[in-house]
Amino acid sequence: MYVTTFLRYVRLGGRCSVSARIVQRRNLSGADAINALRPFYFAVHPDFFGQHPREREVNENSLKRLNGYLENLQKPGARYPKPANLTFYVRDTNERADSGETLLASGFRSVTFTLQSKDVLSTVLDVLRSCSLSAEHMQDVLKTKTEKSSTQQPGTAFYRPIKWDKTYYTFTGFRDPEQELEQARRVEPTLSLWLRNNEPEATKKQNASVPRREELKRLKRELIQKLGLLDIRWQRKWGFAHKCSQLQSLGRLFTQSPEALHILRGHTIVFTDQSGMNASGHVMLGTMDVHHQWTKLFERLPSYRSLFQQSDWLKERISHLLGGIQVIHIERMGPVLPLEEHYSTLNAFHKRLLPQRLSLHPRSMQGLTMTLENDRSTPCLHEMGHFIIPTMCDTLQLQNFLQSQAREARRRMQRTDKLEAEEEDIISSCLQDLSLRSLSKEPSVSSSQMIPCCRRLMEEKSPHMQGLHLYVSHFYSVMQDGDLCIPWDWKG
Repeated sequence: MYVTTFLRYVRLGGRCSVSARIVQRRNLSGADAINALRPFYFAVHPDFFGQHPREREVNENSLKRLNGYLENLQKPGARYPKPANLTFYVRDTNERADSGETLLASGFRSVTFTLQSKDVLSTVLDVLRSCSLSAEHMQDVLKTKTEKSSTQQPGTAFYRPIKWDKTYYTFTGFRDPEQELEQARRVEPTLSLWLRNNEPEATKKQNASVPRREELKRLKRELIQKLGLLDIRWQRKWGFAHKCSQLQSLGRLFTQSPEALHILRGHTIVFTDQSGMNASGHVMLGTMDVHHQWTKLFERLPSYRSLFQQSDWLKERISHLLGGIQVIHIERMGPVLPLEEHYSTLNAFHKRLLPQRLSLHPRSMQGLTMTLENDRSTPCLHEMGHFIIPTMCDTLQLQNFLQSQAREARRRMQRTDKLEAEEEDIISSCLQDLSLRSLSKEPSVSSSQMIPCCRRLMEEKSPHMQGLHLYVSHFYSVMQDGDLCIPWDWKG
């Protein structure tokens, strides 16, 4: 919400101002927080990381968690949010102090910090300082806070806008973030031109990656067989060399301690940023963890299994109380959800429902699905047909919403099923028509976006795609193993 509102200011060409409206306990309003974090958003926003998909995804996930943290602080009567550990890749905007931090090969700084402030103002300042970004534009807000405490009555609003003038960038030499964002979006190339310029590089990288692709298939097949796994997956689109090294590391651990890995039989392994178990019951292996930490996780698997069973029981009880609706978690639609957090959310929601006597028919919601979210205040219906329900939702409001939207939810689910079947067919046709080696998409690209994209690709029928791996996303890029990444809404 915060980032979306902020970008709306920029796209409309409007001028932002920091409104120093001080709210008791919270200190800043939502609009104030957006403007105060403006230098931060321009330093980490995913739109600037189009050529770096890994950094882009990390920033997207961390921004979602930051926005949820800020929204929780804004809710009247809400409990203080739990501490949140965030990682951002920060690009150099010439507005940070010389912190002595080392730039990564990509040219970005990696910054990790923990949010644990109890008000919006302190959180905003912590974010800026943690990323070594200037907080000078906050001085008037801090001064206003001090003046208000001595001169104003509690609850009185105080307003003083601070203008962001273009001359500031002229005289200081700092980059104008509005101008920089506009340049990043300016004149996107046509697909044919981009393919003509980048196909040779993609072909070269793809040919070089063939041995790594084959090695990955072999390692994955052998480990699934040795460990009795259902599958091995990855959270993000890492390169094949990176994936091979992760599987080799797991293979070495099996050679050293085969007895410790027998407990994995029947599980799906996901290589991700943290070790544990996710909401779907898959074993998560943190790619930055060492063998000792993985072994400790395997020792805790029985307790994780027990927690997963309790989570399933809570889902059944919630379904019974809400007319047969099924509680689900959609992995591809957000960051990894640890099982502990999922259980806590289910438990809190179940306890909220128990004292109420909802008048939903036992089977009136059968066949429908819902997800639970902690960082939402009102229920809504997703375009794919599942309900998105706040954990702390008012039960009477929830009942009325489910009953009034049930028919529309079924219609959207039918439409989604139809679109997904159509998408599967057109991807198959596209693969054959264009002689592609593979065709896949980023999870955030919907079926309604992928279908017209494939149709237009078949109409374009560019010879530069033949024999290549195509990945549909939101930006142009040649991936490190030669995959061609194109936006779904490419220009002809």
